[in-house]
Amino acid sequence: MLVIIGADEYGEKDVLAIMDGFRENADSWRDLLKGLKKRGLTVPPELAVGDGALGFWTALRDVFPDTREQRCWVHKTSNVLGALPKSLHDKAKADLQDIWMAETRKEANAAFDLFVETYGVKYEKAVAKR
Repeated sequence: MLVIIGADEYGEKDVLAIMDGFRENADSWRDLLKGLKKRGLTVPPELAVGDGALGFWTALRDVFPDTREQRCWVHKTSNVLGALPKSLHDKAKADLQDIWMAETRKEANAAFDLFVETYGVKYEKAVAKR
């Protein structure tokens, strides 16, 4: 199932498109995104947030090349925690939240560097997750 949810400047969300897709491939996403254009989306989205489905990102670049991309922090956190021992999950989750909840880019970069320093030596695969 492919779903696109839009949000306006006030944070109000609406389902913009939904359809069955073939294994979340780029062609399915491309059809869905082009359908939005055909139905009147004249201004490209400023930002797209999504999981790790490669097909979505490929299609987005084809249909809306100027739209900025951001990986969903829920999915990213889940992937990182999946590569860590369960005993570290609570601490690592809090450390990851320090990154995405930082008030400035500088603070986010510092929290990221601390995360890499804390977990990178012993859990390199977790730190490398996207």
